Amino acid sequence: MSPLHTYRIPRTDIDVSVIGYGCMSIGGSWKNDPLSPEDRKRAESAVLTAFDRGITLFDHADIYTAGKSESVFGEILRDHPGMRDKIILQSKCGIRMADNPASGDPFRYDFSRDHILNSVEGSLRRLQTDHLDILLLHRPDPLVEPDDVAAAFGKLYADGKVRYFGVSNHTAAQIALLQKAVDHPIVINQIELSLLHSSLIEEGTVANTEDVRFTGSSGILDYCRLQRIMIQAWAPVARGVLFHPPGNAEETIRNTAALISKIAREKETSEEAILLGWLLRHPAEIQPIIGSTNPDRISASVRANDIALTREEWFMLLTAIRGKRLP
Repeated sequence: MSPLHTYRIPRTDIDVSVIGYGCMSIGGSWKNDPLSPEDRKRAESAVLTAFDRGITLFDHADIYTAGKSESVFGEILRDHPGMRDKIILQSKCGIRMADNPASGDPFRYDFSRDHILNSVEGSLRRLQTDHLDILLLHRPDPLVEPDDVAAAFGKLYADGKVRYFGVSNHTAAQIALLQKAVDHPIVINQIELSLLHSSLIEEGTVANTEDVRFTGSSGILDYCRLQRIMIQAWAPVARGVLFHPPGNAEETIRNTAALISKIAREKETSEEAILLGWLLRHPAEIQPIIGSTNPDRISASVRANDIALTREEWFMLLTAIRGKRLP
């Protein structure tokens, strides 16, 4: 396999592999129980496989497996001196779990200045590093005060604790509202995006048709391209549904899975590579964030680097998952 291609994140000095690795699952269970030796071994195997295959961006969040994903990653960095300087470390904050810190507290979102600052301090401690390359706000907070976010970002940058900032799961308007107050550019929006979850790609094609009027179009992808904001795709292979459809899967799912297998055989590559290649074929320079802890699946995924779907193959896959022709 050739070395992984790279993207330059717009408005930064950061180059990243075209595929990133999401660390949500490397910390074992989501309970507060300690990591087992088996959990640690599995985490190290997954992370080092991704690193050895050329992946340079590693994505975290303060809440992933109750903080254990960041903690075990920090242990891996400690045990492999020099690795930190060769990767881009990204984490997210803003989601607060139920019963935390007090019993009865609801699951909620929190973009207050103090919570952002405290969350980053916790991430840095668990990751055993002195800075994050990128911090993302995890899910939109309906009570957000953009000036609070601006104050938090300003302090984190001035203190050398975060280099660049972004968001996750945000609409165009929500990004614009933040950017009006924040001095630092919003350089990433991480959203759910895959062939199975393709509405954000498809929306411009079906706008103003019988079923969808222009008012239903969010324009997230176009907005991010216009504003030079990198799109990261979480769940880019839709948790494997299109590899091994369940027995009760809809006909469109089964047909799409069969087409993916057919194209993979023709190109002598993996099914993962075809699904990720569908995203990489888009001109927005989307960065899929894979999340498997299976080294074989990680290796199969990075094979997307060496394939290129034709326009016809790309539209065949979109048509298959739609279950009908384009308008």
